[in-house]
Amino acid sequence: MAKLYFYYASMNAGKSTTLLQADFNYRERGMATMLWTAALDHRSDQKAIESRIGLGADAHRFAEVTDLWERITAATRVEPLACVLVDEAQFLTEAQVWQLARVADQAGIPVLCYGLRTDFQGELFPGAKVLLGIADNLVELKAVCHCGRKSTMNLRVDASGVAVQHGAQTEIGGNDRYVALCRRHFVEALGR
Repeated sequence: MAKLYFYYASMNAGKSTTLLQADFNYRERGMATMLWTAALDHRSDQKAIESRIGLGADAHRFAEVTDLWERITAATRVEPLACVLVDEAQFLTEAQVWQLARVADQAGIPVLCYGLRTDFQGELFPGAKVLLGIADNLVELKAVCHCGRKSTMNLRVDASGVAVQHGAQTEIGGNDRYVALCRRHFVEALGR
């Protein structure tokens, strides 16, 4: 029976690297996969999914209006899929998460989603909220705070490295805009 998986972590935990390794494992065995990532992230000039350690792959891009059930099942009419892998899963809509659950349940294709759990204010992302609620398997990947504890939070910083407390939930950026911290240092940085 195929399952819906959610691999979640703070930034810098290797989510994209883990996704790309899983994709490689399927393809090395001659199995077809389908990769997805959020359309709003255009940082990479080369690959749609790119890890900090230099791995990358092309991928389909989803927007809020993308019907993942339709797009994935249409692709299976051309070639059977062994797995669907979704990067930046926190940006999925509630409907899209349910579409991916349907892919696992009705099409019998495992779906592996990778993403952040919370934003820079400690609030759940919409896609992460639904995935945490309905995924068959939840897997926490680990990142490390500067103190050595497990990082669970994503602190947004300005150009000077000062903590940002207000703003839009989504602001695309990497190490220049976000720092992965344990909860204790996250709270201290925000002065809560």
